[in-house]
Amino acid sequence: MGFNEKRYESMQYRRCGKSGLTLPVISLGGWQAIGSYRDDSTSKMIFFAAFDQGITHFDFANNYGRPGGASEELFGRILKEMPRNEVVISSKAGYRMWPGPYGDGGGRKYIIESCNDSLRRLGVDHVDIFYSHRFDASVEMEETLRALEDIVQQGKAIYIGVSNYYSENFQKAIDLMRRHDWHPITINQPYYNMLSRRAEETILPIAETEGVGVIAFCPLAQGLLAGRYLDGIPRDSRAGVEDMGGWLRSTLDEASISKARKLNEIAKKRGESLAQMTLAWTLRDQRVTSLLIGASRVEQILENVKCLKSAAFGEAEMREIEGVLKG
Repeated sequence: MGFNEKRYESMQYRRCGKSGLTLPVISLGGWQAIGSYRDDSTSKMIFFAAFDQGITHFDFANNYGRPGGASEELFGRILKEMPRNEVVISSKAGYRMWPGPYGDGGGRKYIIESCNDSLRRLGVDHVDIFYSHRFDASVEMEETLRALEDIVQQGKAIYIGVSNYYSENFQKAIDLMRRHDWHPITINQPYYNMLSRRAEETILPIAETEGVGVIAFCPLAQGLLAGRYLDGIPRDSRAGVEDMGGWLRSTLDEASISKARKLNEIAKKRGESLAQMTLAWTLRDQRVTSLLIGASRVEQILENVKCLKSAAFGEAEMREIEGVLKG
């Protein structure tokens, strides 16, 4: 298939900390929307549309999809029709994948077995980034990070990342890699959006000092900041789908919905959608390398990338937004 020859002209790219890796400021993830929520044909259109917009980074984890691994298997089939050298693929291991004592966490066996399984499902000999998906207090961090180091040494990954590592755990991971002269932590992937700003205190300052990239997952708060749930939960949305929307529905509290409605009014005054304003607001911080969005329709990709054309925020707008977020 022929892709858009001008795909790199409109997308913006940022360097991932001090590394040589650059990522598009908008990346596409395969958490819920891919591998169980949409079929192969629709998923293929979504990935191809993203790539045509200059989105070159596609993010997965071993347990994404239903059953776990379905998202990677699906993308593995699609990847055969894409130029591998132009694509950054990331995967992770940390959450429950199989039964028994070795099926989750930060243990060496689980991390290495998970990486091998992910490579098999994706149909590749290496991923570009492999993450420890979560901090596991029951395992010495040194063991978890040594497993990631060995994966890079074996050529199964190019860069090392951590996700859901905050404050002292994030700093400790950086320090351990430096102490052992292992490959550095290239990127941290936290939950970060306008309604959940913990990363501003626990990750972004460390990342800036240490030269580590940051990619935020759920920058649209699972669709709430895309305006998806301002008037209830559509039956065809992820929150409305049986077996997929339970956790998401639990996050849609009235206080958050009220803030989203007020933010939507600000976006209207800017002549933008709530999603565009939200993504532009988050990307205004240059410490943020990329935003990891999900998509269940091609139209969502095309809508979200318009944030790159958003006007700069004025001081009055920033004060109004902060007033809503702190209210």
